[in-house]
Amino acid sequence: MKHSSPGYRAIVLVVVMVPLLATALAIGLLWQGAVHWSDVILLVAMYTLVAFGVTVGYHRMLTHRSFRPHPVIKLFLLILGSMSLEGPAIEWAATHIKHHAQADREGDPHSPVHGFFHAHMGWVFDSEQADPNVYCRNLVNDRVVMFVSRTFVLWSILALVIPFALGGWSGLLWGGLVRIFLTHHVTWSVNSVCHTFGKREFETNDQSHNEWVVGLLGFGEGWHNNHHAFPRSAFHGLHWWQFDLSGYLIWTLERLGLARDVYRIPAALRARRAISPANDEVA
Repeated sequence: MKHSSPGYRAIVLVVVMVPLLATALAIGLLWQGAVHWSDVILLVAMYTLVAFGVTVGYHRMLTHRSFRPHPVIKLFLLILGSMSLEGPAIEWAATHIKHHAQADREGDPHSPVHGFFHAHMGWVFDSEQADPNVYCRNLVNDRVVMFVSRTFVLWSILALVIPFALGGWSGLLWGGLVRIFLTHHVTWSVNSVCHTFGKREFETNDQSHNEWVVGLLGFGEGWHNNHHAFPRSAFHGLHWWQFDLSGYLIWTLERLGLARDVYRIPAALRARRAISPANDEVA
């Protein structure tokens, strides 16, 4: 289905609006005290697992080849990424590679150049699909990637079935729909907030910024200027104080022998690329 078709836009509208309405309901229940610790635990657990699927699986492993995982870990991460309902793995990677190729210029799928709302979520309704055969031909020939991508609907359904099975209707609300709402908007904030607000440590040909709030909520993805300066780095937090939970997971997988060829940026290269502190930009 082409991204410009009415059918596609209708599906996207449902995927965006239903979690939004469910979150409004959840806030009302929270205000009334009609929430149990089991709901909170399920929300945090589902958010954490799926966020790792997006940040470590879809982004650093698949799109930027920041490390080489054990095949089972690769499959598991891609399935978790699919449960974000942010699109099939192959399409997500192609779109993100296109973003880096044309960052904050004409053709960038999601840039504040076309407005903050467009960068945040408007682009999911009207952007043209990035062709995987153009932007990530290597992944088109990857059987694991294509299997998970072709079965995307199955993993999307499981993203709702699992919390329902564990917590009933309350579990579906918090661990399913509210979790989807949070996952979407934290991910989209990297496109919008981190290309508008924050600090720049490195000179890049785009408007990427480091924003610590998104860094916390997005498990390290908010150190976005660092990422645009060194796209292949497995670690977006380049200082001890830049909290990067996804980087810690990759480090752990490496220690356990479940990841290899983890890409790191030498300190000397970081120092050469850094902007003088007097020239740091703050939006």
